[in-house]
Amino acid sequence: MTLVIEQAVQARLVASIPRLETVPATLRYDRADPFAVRMAFPPPATLEGTEVTWEFSRELLATGMTEPVGVGDVRVRPFGYGRTVLEFHAPEGTAMVHLRTSELRRFLERSQDLVPAGREHLYLDLDHDLTELLRDAC
Repeated sequence: MTLVIEQAVQARLVASIPRLETVPATLRYDRADPFAVRMAFPPPATLEGTEVTWEFSRELLATGMTEPVGVGDVRVRPFGYGRTVLEFHAPEGTAMVHLRTSELRRFLERSQDLVPAGREHLYLDLDHDLTELLRDAC
């Protein structure tokens, strides 16, 4: 059984000028980190010219498809029919992307097959994490 899910998505980047630019992005879910989702943007889609990855909770993404959620660096909300908006806030500015809700739903369903919602704690390796934490402290 695979432990990691990756799904390519087309993100529509909302710019300050009135146009939408489509950029590729990758959603990633790893059973070893069962609460988190990562979204990576390739170098051409970023200001820095390097790949940028944002990490946020799977629950935030799931909830944000039906109602506005988030108060920190990542905020998610439904937008019109069939779209979900993700806002990424950083010191350099805010990036806003539109995704098809159907793509997000399919990704989340696949992640649920790996780790059902509410059962994430059963997939944590606390002994390993504690060992790593203590090793880094020395």
